[in-house]
Amino acid sequence: MSPLQLVSLKSEVSRSPLETFVACAHQMLDPATPEAVRRAMEPRLLAQLTALRALGVFELFELRDPALKAWLADELAELLASCGQ
Repeated sequence: MSPLQLVSLKSEVSRSPLETFVACAHQMLDPATPEAVRRAMEPRLLAQLTALRALGVFELFELRDPALKAWLADELAELLASCGQ
C-alpha cells in the first residue's frame, strides 16, 4: 500500500497528528487525487494544525510546496487570530 492510500475517507485507525497531516498533504498534492477526495482531506489536515503548532513542527520543518505553504500560513494566521494570539 502506498503512503497516499494510508488515509481513506474513513478513519479506522487512530494516527498521530503528524501522520495524519503528512498523509492528507500527500493526497492533496497528488495530481491523480480526485477533487472530491482533496476537499475531504482539507478539514482533516486543518484539524491537525493546532497540535502540530503546539509540537513546534512548523519551527522545525518547512513546507516546500508553495501553494500548500501559503494556504496553511493563512489558515494558521486565522487560527491564531481567533485564539487572540
